[in-house]
Order: sequence, then structure tokens, then C-alpha cells
Amino acid sequence: MAISPPAPLAGAPLSNRLADTHSSPVRELLQIAMRPEVISLAGGLPAPQTFDVEGLRQAFDEVLAGPQAIRALQYSSTEGDRNLRGHLARFMSTRGLPVGADDLLITTGSQQALGLIAMTLLNPGDVVLVEDPTYLAALQAFQLADLRPVAIPCDEDGPIPEALIDTANRHGAKVAYLIPTFQNPTGRTMSAQRRRAIAEAAAEANLWLVEDDPYSALRLEGEPVDLLAAHPAARDRTIVIQTLSKVLSPGLRIGYVRAPEALRGPLTVAKQAADLHTSTVAQMAAERWLASHDLATHIHNLGVHYRPRRDALLAGLEEHLPAGSRWTHPEGGLFIWVDLPDGYDAERVLGRAIERGVAFVPGLYFYAGEPKRETLRVSFATATPAELHEGAARLGAAIAG
Repeated sequence: MAISPPAPLAGAPLSNRLADTHSSPVRELLQIAMRPEVISLAGGLPAPQTFDVEGLRQAFDEVLAGPQAIRALQYSSTEGDRNLRGHLARFMSTRGLPVGADDLLITTGSQQALGLIAMTLLNPGDVVLVEDPTYLAALQAFQLADLRPVAIPCDEDGPIPEALIDTANRHGAKVAYLIPTFQNPTGRTMSAQRRRAIAEAAAEANLWLVEDDPYSALRLEGEPVDLLAAHPAARDRTIVIQTLSKVLSPGLRIGYVRAPEALRGPLTVAKQAADLHTSTVAQMAAERWLASHDLATHIHNLGVHYRPRRDALLAGLEEHLPAGSRWTHPEGGLFIWVDLPDGYDAERVLGRAIERGVAFVPGLYFYAGEPKRETLRVSFATATPAELHEGAARLGAAIAG
């Protein structure tokens, strides 16, 4: 089953940048996956059961019924609510990088952060280095900004440091975009040793690093790893992006960026030009929730929810995928990356899978360079353990033909 971009309206020519930027196939697959007979392994949506609906309702009520109600409904500063930035700075600082409220810029989701960074650091036609494979929506953001994503050769631990230097030098690159922890789509996590080597390689190649970190709070086993930006060689050249979307609620649309001092002003100007500021009332409600809840306990409960789901899907893949298949065993996040044996084409398998009532994302969409067509991404985020095991059985049957 091939996912095709929609055709532009007749008589309405598009800009070159938009004409070359296709609709996300994951978004289209999610429409299919909403059918009641389909078990979705496709999306990376957080589980609705993890949303603290009552707690957020109380937070909004407190904001809108209290003395700050008028401020909540008014324009606010581009940088974002300072109390909220204080909570988020303390949370980010648990990963080895000292962060203060004034180091952060609130964005409308982490997706906006990618666009702001592209506008601030890069010119149309510039190269941005990415992992191989990488986050699909990042590729979209870079394409919309008229950038050229170029893949860095990777191994099971992430980008290869020597290859990072070589690729940067060959293409004159200024920026590398990385997801070091529970990477989307592979689920892999860079070791502490690899992070140090990447930090040193980026310094040698004179690269800005963009460390996208949306999943690190979703640790299901193992010990936390410091941010890549925590390493001395990377600290003054790394922009860190985090978000409340996977931790609290994606509907709040609250992301946040920690940037080196030299970039804070330019990023704020870019944000101001994009949308003035992120929703005032959403920021204030998120601040009230963070002030009145134990975030560590909430994150622990996220692990309790997702761990049996990951384990059920891993067990199902072990039982039902063909001999010679390989897959990652992520310590956290929401995704598992599957390599089928040579000769399989995951995009062709998708049509048979939909007919059998299961959806996944073919891996080819996540590559900036030559795709590996035998790869696919599955997610354990939203289905029950029983559904995930059944979904793996249906996927195995679809692969078998």
C-alpha cells in the first residue's frame, strides 16, 4: 500500500517549498488505523489513559477563576511564562546540564522548535545532517525550509563520529540534528561513550548540534543517560528540544528549547515573527499542574503503563515474524524498529496488513538518503497488551503473504 501526497488544487499553484513537502504518511495511516477493526502499530500518539484529565481541568479552572484570569487571556511575552520556564528548567537539569529559566524559550510544540532553528541557523539550500533513519516530521520541517537533509552513516549505537566529521566536511554542513535517547524511529539510545565522541566530533567539525529529546522521560528500564549537551565539548554548541507532549498532553502544544546564549536572542526573534508567543492560557495551566503535582511520580506511572505494552509487542514479534528478522529492544520511548530479511518490501506488506486489520509505518519514509525497503516501524503506545500480541500475529501473517 503506497501513501501518495494529495494533488494540489487546480489553478492554485504552490510555492516550490510546499510543492516539495509531502503530507506525513503517518498522519494518513492514522486515519486508516482509526477503523475499529484495525489494530494500530503505526502512530506515536501517547496513550490517552495517561492523560491527567481531572488534574488539567483543575489547573485550567484555577487559572481562569483566579486573579490571573485576565492575564491568561491576554497576549504575553515571546519567551514564555517565566514560572513555567522555571519548572521546565529544573526538569531538564536532572540530565547533567545546568539550566535556568532564562535559558529556555517556550515553543508551540517541539515541531515549531525545528522550524525556528532552521530559520535561525540555516539558509535555503543548506545541508542539515541527520541520522539514518530519522524522525519523519523533522525531514518535513527541513524540506519546508528549503534545506537538504543528508544522512550520517550510523551503527547500532547511533551516528559514527568519524563519519559525522567526514560528512560535515564534504557537504559544508553547519548543523546536525540528532535524537540520542529512544530515537524515533529506531528506539535506540546512544551510549555515554558515543555521546562523548559525538560531542568531540561536532567540535572538530564546527557543527551546531540539535538534540531532540521528546522521549527520555519514557524510560522503561536501565539507568538515565545525561544529555548530549551535558558534555563539555557540546555544551556551547547544542540546542536541546524537549516537550510536554509525551509527558503530560500533546494538546497543550508546549515545547521548550534550551539554547546557548549566542542563539537565544535570534531564536526569540524568529519565534516572535512566527506566532508572537505560545498560548498564554495553556502555559499558565501547565505551570499550575506542574506546581501542584509530583512530576517524578507521574513519570513513574507512565513507565508502569508502557512497560507491559512494549514487552507484549516484543514477545509477539519474537513469535510471529519470519526467521531472519531483527528488531530493536528499546529501553524506553514508544517505538520498535524492525528489519525484515532481504527481499521483503515493507510498503508492499502494508496493503496486506491493512486487509488483515493491522497498521504500521514502512521504514522508507524515515530515510534522507537511500531507504532500506525491508524496514518498518511499530509502536506500542496506544493498544492494549492483548491487542499488541494479536497485532504482531496479523503482521506476521501479512508478511508471509
